[in-house]
Amino acid sequence: MGKRQSRPWIVSDELWSLIEPLLPEPGPKLVAGRPRVPDRQALCGILFVLHTGIQWEYLPQELGFGSGMTCWRRLAAWNEAGVLDQLHQLLLNKLRSKNQLDWSRAVIDSSHVRAARRGPKAGPVRSTAHLRASKHHVITDGQGIPLAVSLTGGNRNDVTQLLPLLDKIPPVAGVVGRPRRRPDTLFADRDYDHDKYRRLLRQRGIRPAIAERGQPHGTGLGTFRWVVERTISWLHGFRRLRIRWERRDDIHEAFLGLTVCLITHRHVQKLCEGQ
Repeated sequence: MGKRQSRPWIVSDELWSLIEPLLPEPGPKLVAGRPRVPDRQALCGILFVLHTGIQWEYLPQELGFGSGMTCWRRLAAWNEAGVLDQLHQLLLNKLRSKNQLDWSRAVIDSSHVRAARRGPKAGPVRSTAHLRASKHHVITDGQGIPLAVSLTGGNRNDVTQLLPLLDKIPPVAGVVGRPRRRPDTLFADRDYDHDKYRRLLRQRGIRPAIAERGQPHGTGLGTFRWVVERTISWLHGFRRLRIRWERRDDIHEAFLGLTVCLITHRHVQKLCEGQ
């Protein structure tokens, strides 16, 4: 995914040029006070928390990103306005315009993360009922580029999220013709083994390639499924996503959506630059 940056929370001019037009106009100040923290600085503060995993209240003021509460409010507002979804779709459009999305197959998987607090979508883990966890569900194209993510409680079965996650794939434009949002084939492990869902996938024009329970390993499906495991490891490379610290599920989903945008943007830089 490229060389590691010394300060990855600093927003580049190129990335900011994509984000700035999507941001909602700030409302009028109701009372006089300190000037509003610029959106770009607040985004740097959000990225600092995302990369380091630091608590909001400990965001260093000397960095000039504003207070942790200011960054928290800005992230919540942008997520509510759909900024992150729009940015992700814009980046996918760029990839498709350069023929860099592999629609021949998609891969789906999930991963548990411990939930430090009680809250929505923080369910008990079956093996240890006294612990709570959430799940990150991810679907990628054939290269591991994230197409959609979602958050559920840790006790939700993976197969129940198969169709909802497919429905979350945005209509990706970028070339002449109708936008595309369906892969040709969907690869999944044994957790998604269910004849009902195979039938529903075929009704959508998607060929299921799902490992079957009770069958020996070595089917060869793992040669295609590993890309989603790599993408999940990229997600959890951002420390704030390794443990769910947020009681509010929408804030954790905002971090998840922002991380997907950053990973997709790296692919845009790698695959589309110079073309």
